Amino acid sequence: MTHADTRARYDELVQPERVHGSLYTSPEVFADELARIWYSTWVYVGHVSEVAKPNDYVRKAIGPQDVIMSRSADGEVHLLLNRCAHRGNLVCEAAAGNSSSFRCAYHGWTYRNSGELVGYPFHQGYGGRGKLDLGLGRVPRVAVHQGFVFGSFAPDGPSLAEHLGDAAGEIDRLVRLSPEGEIELTAGWLQHRARANWKLLAENETDGYHPQFVHASIFSVAESGIGALYGEKSSAVTRAFGHGHSENDLRPEFRRLGAPLGWFGTTEERMPGYVAAMRAAHGEAAQEILVEGAPHVMIFPNLFIAEIQMFTIQPLAHDVTVQHVTAVQLKGAPEMNRRMLQQCVGSVGPAGLLLADDTEMYERNQVGLGELRPEWVDVRRGSHREHVDERGHTVGGATDETAMRGFWAHYRELMTR
Repeated sequence: MTHADTRARYDELVQPERVHGSLYTSPEVFADELARIWYSTWVYVGHVSEVAKPNDYVRKAIGPQDVIMSRSADGEVHLLLNRCAHRGNLVCEAAAGNSSSFRCAYHGWTYRNSGELVGYPFHQGYGGRGKLDLGLGRVPRVAVHQGFVFGSFAPDGPSLAEHLGDAAGEIDRLVRLSPEGEIELTAGWLQHRARANWKLLAENETDGYHPQFVHASIFSVAESGIGALYGEKSSAVTRAFGHGHSENDLRPEFRRLGAPLGWFGTTEERMPGYVAAMRAAHGEAAQEILVEGAPHVMIFPNLFIAEIQMFTIQPLAHDVTVQHVTAVQLKGAPEMNRRMLQQCVGSVGPAGLLLADDTEMYERNQVGLGELRPEWVDVRRGSHREHVDERGHTVGGATDETAMRGFWAHYRELMTR
């Protein structure tokens, strides 16, 4: 198939208010996505707090690619491919650790944690020491925003700032909830494997239509008011930032209520140490920050910040996706961190209800999409009542599929380049 044929194919499969079901079920489409999305655009990889000290490292991933995120002795963060340059063996087995080098177990080739080849046994076979110019593979471009590390396999292209656009401001909103202006991802990670296409997860993250139905049980048990924020009468909105990023902006509802920490389901009186630290750090601005709370934002293609927890989406096949999740930790906020960890475990931990609800839907969707008829998936909800805000972003109601249409518009652009 020629490039023109491929472009025509995706032009046909992705339409403004519907997408073809084969986009979720085809191994060929998944192979195209790896090349055109996961290995071409910016992908979130990890956070600098996971490699806080010199020589720290942690194993991460970009799609199926096994990536080592390391911090060398000079403090620089590197994204290296976990593959010996000799015969392809893994050079890093541990999930995380501290080491200045990685050594291949097969033939003993050793690399610095910045990727350079240090040595290889029996060097006479290569004509002596220093004769080989081989190193670990690298993710060509690495960039950091507020401690969030992104990588791109494309050596050229838009900068990370251009890729993030105004979605960067949502990361900034999260960080400003820390009295010290930093977050940390030090609570450990849970991994959930779903028998579903990765796009079902990405679409769901800012779909405000499903919570009242899929999560009705946990909202009831927890006596949570969150469900009411996703209804026809809610003043919350769904916003497409462009480049596939989107958010559920719940701030209109929190501003209407005007209660500091209401977004977190608690009060100032129950968190006196945190509130005092925030008011000392931010002055008068603390009131607005404490009322508006944390973002609910999906950053294309794989980073989802859900107020108190953070997810990364890792596609492994057209019908297999791993979702990694951890509790956000705010530097200088021990009171908040304890409760954020508890709530994270309760909602998306091994016995948590929230992610179990969603995963059941992902897998039921995947099975249903394998049926022959109807062929299309409808994403038209709310398209007739959208508007463009002062920053040029498309905005819909709390339950509208504005975010999905934004996701698919960007997907189509990438797949038809």
